[in-house]
Amino acid sequence: MSRTCLSIILAAGEGSRMKSSVTKVLHPIGGRPLVAHVAATAAAAGAQASALVVGRDAEAVAAAVAGAGHAASVHLQSERLGTAHAVLAARKAIGAGYDDLLILYGDTPLIRPETLLAARAVLAEGAAICVIGFRPADPTGYGRLIEEGGTLKAIREEKDASAEEKAIGFCNGGVMAIDGRRALDLIGRIGNANAKGEYYLTDIVEIARADGLSVRAIEAAEKEVLGVDDRVKLARAEAVWQADRRMEAMRAGATLIAPDTVTFAYDTVLGRDVLVEPNVFFGAGVTVGEGAVIHAFSHLEGAEVGPGASIGPFARLRPGTRLADGAKVGNFCEVKNAVVGEGAKINHLSYIGDASVGARTNVGAGTITCNYDGFLKHRTEIGADAFIGSDTALVAPIRVGDGAYVGSGSTLTEDVPADALAIARARQVNKPERARSIQERGKAAKAQRRAAGE
Repeated sequence: MSRTCLSIILAAGEGSRMKSSVTKVLHPIGGRPLVAHVAATAAAAGAQASALVVGRDAEAVAAAVAGAGHAASVHLQSERLGTAHAVLAARKAIGAGYDDLLILYGDTPLIRPETLLAARAVLAEGAAICVIGFRPADPTGYGRLIEEGGTLKAIREEKDASAEEKAIGFCNGGVMAIDGRRALDLIGRIGNANAKGEYYLTDIVEIARADGLSVRAIEAAEKEVLGVDDRVKLARAEAVWQADRRMEAMRAGATLIAPDTVTFAYDTVLGRDVLVEPNVFFGAGVTVGEGAVIHAFSHLEGAEVGPGASIGPFARLRPGTRLADGAKVGNFCEVKNAVVGEGAKINHLSYIGDASVGARTNVGAGTITCNYDGFLKHRTEIGADAFIGSDTALVAPIRVGDGAYVGSGSTLTEDVPADALAIARARQVNKPERARSIQERGKAAKAQRRAAGE
């Protein structure tokens, strides 16, 4: 679409029903703030710029949008005098002269780009306003969209609706597109002659109609206009968003054995033929290559999993983890800020942090990289084709060369050359009959305490 577009995102609401010290639009779904979802959708619908109308936590709200890669001009709404008043807080941005304006809400994160593009297409056909409506199972409490001959006559709030109008199932979703050439004039003429003394953006419909302008409505799915104003609706929005992402993943070629138990982040990427077992959590920044398997109860964040790799069950990959093709991180392992080479194995009960593990190296059970000295983090470098015996502690900074072999139970504090055998443990000493004397002494002491009533 060649027309220019500005999105105005209203994000100044207090959100008192969230019962939170965090402003409403900063609460996340899929690991991304609500308002950042809206900004990303606007950009996907062709908005070249965004104007963010903010109130409480203005800097944090603007930072959340910018952090998602969608910088916006920021406009403060110091008083809460209705939606039209909020839109006019961005008067300067509107006056820059865009063909289309999209009026969006920072707490309505599920609107789709396709729906916004459809609204813009209505403007391109000559309409001055396009309102996005929906048909809920129960329309009680919603403003009704009153249509006549394919055009929108008015938006009628339920308290003002007649019995006939209340029977209408087509309701106002709040989101609308406005002809940018007429927006300031139309919105500027909205009055506040109502019980609350507020300026309602919905009044723009009748003002435009009185000017002989075309006003139309299009229909969106109910879930798209779900507004989040409390924790219950936040959970509902999360559930809807997750269900959509799971469906997209499966349609793109991933297998989810129990889809409802898998949690995605906004930027999760799964390759074809990836298999995800039940109860897996993907945090932000995870990509999984083709044919990899993520076993049950694993937690991944900020990690790159190569093709054919295997994770879990009960594994944790933390930020900075990169697994090459065919690498394996098994049950009850944690990997952080580490590169694991092609075909390397960390099979169970190990912690590998701030490290590199070479191709085909085997890391035995209970191995830990001692990367933190109480002040600084230090790296462990393990070469290719090495063998690290079970219950090994690698005290960083340390290097283990290619092909090296580390005996089980070792605590290494010095580098190990390539192809060397390293053993760092005390020599075993057996004391004949000593266990029996220890047991007898213990039993006698226990009996003595019991006799004394202790």
